Amino acid sequence: MVTDRPIVVAGAGAIGCFVGGMLTAAGRRVALLARPRVKTEIERFGLRLTDFDGSEKKLGAGQLALSEDASILHSAGIVLVTVKSADTADVADQIAQHAPQDAIIISLQNGVGNVAVLRERLGERVGGRRVLAGMVPFNVIAMGEGRFHRSTSGDIHVGEDEANTAAALSVPGLTMRASRDIDGVQWGKLIINLNNALSALSDMPLAAQLANRDWRRLFADQMAEGLAALKAAGIAPVSATPIPANWTPTLLKLPDVIFNAILGRTMKIDPEARSSMWQDLKLGRKTEIDYLQGAVIALAEQNNISVPLMRRIVALIKEAETAGNGPPRLTPHQIRGVALK
Repeated sequence: MVTDRPIVVAGAGAIGCFVGGMLTAAGRRVALLARPRVKTEIERFGLRLTDFDGSEKKLGAGQLALSEDASILHSAGIVLVTVKSADTADVADQIAQHAPQDAIIISLQNGVGNVAVLRERLGERVGGRRVLAGMVPFNVIAMGEGRFHRSTSGDIHVGEDEANTAAALSVPGLTMRASRDIDGVQWGKLIINLNNALSALSDMPLAAQLANRDWRRLFADQMAEGLAALKAAGIAPVSATPIPANWTPTLLKLPDVIFNAILGRTMKIDPEARSSMWQDLKLGRKTEIDYLQGAVIALAEQNNISVPLMRRIVALIKEAETAGNGPPRLTPHQIRGVALK
């Protein structure tokens, strides 16, 4: 399944190009279904993968198949879905039309609702294609000229299945681990991803933001709202780090010296690491705020939980989207403002 048929990355943006490139570098047959801009960039410059640890891999354009036509899915053994959440339904329809019936579909997207959309569109419950949830813990920045930089650490998690797909996909430099509670893992990542909006609003690198106690307190307060909403809904988030999710708000509020010592033992962050939401505002694109904070707010509404800070942050992101001037460089005090009720 993995060795004799290609792995197709459906929606090769920053994450897709990095994951697809690492698989290619390890000798796997990989095809990228990409937008014309990305396809042209790779054809011109090749693919250059750099890492927070200083390592680098270079691939020529001829080492992987590139197409903007969904027919490239026709012989896929595995399809890695890496599109933005708003595009999930469209890519599911492309998979349904072109991919083999026995292809395994893996969502490597932000948020928690994409797998349900894929399964509904692909008819998994009535003998359709098998869909697995996945979680990518690290950030990738598109640097231009074919360079994609992984700026934080972590292993990819994939829902456990009888074929042990996670192990079959795991390669040096890109470890994939099978998870028995992938729903909890996805919610755990979503809670951490609540910081994406703060990164976007601040225009600060993640490392610099986390080194500042005022920013960490803001993140902690937003995370506490999210954890309260999840608890009311009976959802137990699984942390992607050794630190349990419920401990994180308290740890974020610790003095800088203590917090930085703990962070250094659990996660590696490049000094220039940025969130995907920051990249979206920078490029004038619509963000995934409705699939991150929006998913938590929906739970909060269902269970009568107040999340005023989170609502305030959503409003500020949408204002920045509408303005189209990139990250607005707000301070923690400006973000707190008068939280919406």
